[in-house]
Amino acid sequence: MPVPVPRPRTDVLPHQAGPVDPGCAETARAAAVGMPAHGACSGASHPPQTAPEAPPTPLAAARPAPLPRDLPAAELPRPAADHRLPAGRTAARPAAGHAPDPANGTVFSATVEAPAAAEPLSDPPPEPPAQGLTLLLIGEDPNSHVPEMWDWAGRKVRLRTARNLTEAERLLTDDVHCILLDLTPAEGEARTTGGSRGDELGVLRDVLRMAPAQAVLVLTCETDAERAADAVRVGAQDYLFRDELDGKVLSRAVRYAVERKRADLAQRQLTESRLRAQENARLERGLLPTPLLDGSELRFAACYRPGRSRALLGGDFYDTVRTPDGTVHAMIGDVCGHGPDEAALGVELRIAWRALTFAGLYGDELLATLQKVLEHERSDDEIFATLCTVDISEDGHRAGVCLAGHPAPLLARAGQRPELLPYEFGGPALGLLPEARWPRRQVELGAAWSLLMYTDGLIEGRIGEGNRRLGQEGMTELVARQMANGLQGEELLEESVREVRALNGGELTDDVAVLLLDRR
Repeated sequence: MPVPVPRPRTDVLPHQAGPVDPGCAETARAAAVGMPAHGACSGASHPPQTAPEAPPTPLAAARPAPLPRDLPAAELPRPAADHRLPAGRTAARPAAGHAPDPANGTVFSATVEAPAAAEPLSDPPPEPPAQGLTLLLIGEDPNSHVPEMWDWAGRKVRLRTARNLTEAERLLTDDVHCILLDLTPAEGEARTTGGSRGDELGVLRDVLRMAPAQAVLVLTCETDAERAADAVRVGAQDYLFRDELDGKVLSRAVRYAVERKRADLAQRQLTESRLRAQENARLERGLLPTPLLDGSELRFAACYRPGRSRALLGGDFYDTVRTPDGTVHAMIGDVCGHGPDEAALGVELRIAWRALTFAGLYGDELLATLQKVLEHERSDDEIFATLCTVDISEDGHRAGVCLAGHPAPLLARAGQRPELLPYEFGGPALGLLPEARWPRRQVELGAAWSLLMYTDGLIEGRIGEGNRRLGQEGMTELVARQMANGLQGEELLEESVREVRALNGGELTDDVAVLLLDRR
């Protein structure tokens, strides 16, 4: 049976007409005037044919709205690269006699179509349009003429209109980027309201309060330049005159106003962050302990390094006070975790310890009361705290030590190698067992000694690139070497922490608190 031949199409849409090379253009001009061409298009496989006459179709009707001339070429919208037709229809290929007529824009076509493909091509899913700028116009005249505008990427700016603030508040959604406020003439407003110049910008102040995140432009008359300048001082990003308004000026003003508003918001957030950081630093610095050792012959030194970045206070805490009977009490503790909640709980435990110590409590009775404070103040039942308390007699020769899940202190007597105090007599951490007990062990210090109390952040640092930890034995060796070099007091603590960080290969991830009491 004969194979049907598809009828050639004579209409080519403007967006389907591909670029024409010089040879093709010459052939098209010849076909348009009915003369033979000197050459054929490189892409044509058939001789040119004369297309039937068709009524002229102006291209201007199919063209999009003109773009502003101030847009760079890189920002102009690009036509779609792929145009697919429904099944059974094929796109026209450039051939001889196919070119737009420069006189009237009519498109002639003498192309020969290829048969349709056996399997029709499926249309790709449409892509959602890119998000462009949205402008909200507020003015008494809803028919105010606003020229067309384009954003940075050549997308048309969407326009919404509102006659008053009530409508504007309803139309003010998150996708509105800029507000154009059309101010009424000053003399008319002053005549109707009887107000002074300070009241003329009341509507602008209302808009600024209603839209703190949107850029605001003021539209006014050229004779109202003074009020326009006042509007900028009140908070508007810029002002425009009605007589000078066109699409190019308005597009540029909207784009610049949006960017200035973004810069202002970023600067405000940066300033607020700096002020908040300064307030937090003052607060944390005020929560750090001040030792109360007036009248004591003991020397005190401490080193504190929070594990949190840009923080002054962590979950570790310590304190030292001297009671009226001459006894010096010292404590150091660690709340599990590293966040601000743990730091706040550590401060609460430290203050509670100081109050209970001045009230005459020590040993098991003091720790049992602190556990009740922890149970009532913690945000989670799984949060616990380790603690080490030491009370040194008035003559400085003896001390009572209580351990609640905390590493044992390091004692260095005069002329002897530093050694760890026994840990076996300690009790569990606070917050683990409701009815726990913490025995108090008596320790002989001697005439001259140094007592080092620390948190686990000092001994849990790594050694080199492996998984080996420094541990208590490594810390004892490190401190003994520093003491043999003649270091003492704060210098001893700072150098010890510095060496631990060097062995770890960088900053320690856990909070570190070290307290040193010595008697010479």
